[in-house]
Amino acid sequence: MTSLSETALDELAEAIAAGATVAGLGESTRFAHETFAVRDQLLRRLVRQHGFRALAVQDNASASAALDAYVTDGTGTAASALAGAWRPWRTAEMAAALEWIHTFNQDHPDDPVHIFGVKPAHARPADYDAVLDHVRHVAPHRLAELASHLEPIRTAHEFDEHVQRARGLHPGRPFAEHARDALAIVEHLTGDAVLARMRLIVDFHERSVAGRDNYAGDAQTWAETIIDYQRRTGHRVAYWDSIAHTSATPTTLGLAPQRGPQPTVGSMLRDHYGTGYVSVAIGFHHGDLGVATVPDPAPDWLDAGLGTADHPARWLDLRAGDQRRRWDGPAKARVISGVYDPARDTAEHLAVASLPDAFDVLVHLHRVSPVQWLPA
Repeated sequence: MTSLSETALDELAEAIAAGATVAGLGESTRFAHETFAVRDQLLRRLVRQHGFRALAVQDNASASAALDAYVTDGTGTAASALAGAWRPWRTAEMAAALEWIHTFNQDHPDDPVHIFGVKPAHARPADYDAVLDHVRHVAPHRLAELASHLEPIRTAHEFDEHVQRARGLHPGRPFAEHARDALAIVEHLTGDAVLARMRLIVDFHERSVAGRDNYAGDAQTWAETIIDYQRRTGHRVAYWDSIAHTSATPTTLGLAPQRGPQPTVGSMLRDHYGTGYVSVAIGFHHGDLGVATVPDPAPDWLDAGLGTADHPARWLDLRAGDQRRRWDGPAKARVISGVYDPARDTAEHLAVASLPDAFDVLVHLHRVSPVQWLPA
């Protein structure tokens, strides 16, 4: 499929690195091999040629600690490190990226690249097992009731609750309600450690997209995590996430227009670092994502203006005066999430008040193909 040339990638990485303390490398979808490949190749160049030494990812602290242990110490394999990661990261493409970082670190033991997650530590499947095992021993007569609350909701660690709703897989009752009912059972039993695990489970479901009824995430917490890490280490940081999070200005999602512009991680990083935060948007025109076939974009979208057969792969620096003037103004850009439905393709976008303020650099690919999922 389409991609940028080696020379273009070198030039693009140099443009991103110029003056950047944090570079937000955002994709319009997590399901495309080609958009991930561009982001991966940019990271490699930022590391090798421009001294970036940290990768921030949208995942929790404990899951990302396993990724960091692999790339720094060789603990396990890339695939085993990803087993506990957020599902969109569990791809052959991500495994290859981790393997490259691991190899780089072996060659540069005194100057390694680290990985950290922007989310706080949260519940894992083992926490559900621990709670159930505890109740099995101390109050077996409550076990069936507890399991009726925990077993349906632990599936969210494989497929997010809002994705289950979109795909018609959801059992019906909100997972946060189940979690709170389970907590009410555990609170009346002994065991502070198990109670702490149960509270993590409640927090996980209450803070999820479905629990919050909000796709924006906890932008302030995630941004502060990046800022704190960068302050403590002095490292230049690459941040991998969706363009809905990396945008340097608030965004309005087409799936929730009634909410209006929502703050993003990138907008808070721009407030903190100014032009030291560089926002990159990697998008595409159409293609097969495996989970769905994405049609040509609406005519008034950015993706339609960029995606022509004459330009199968291109990049633009909107900080340049002529490009800023050409592309200045409001814009809509395609965003494909886990709840994507081709039947409502025209709603699957984000809107920004000023394209050059939201994204310093645009990368656009004409056609994409699916990522390769790791075996379960």
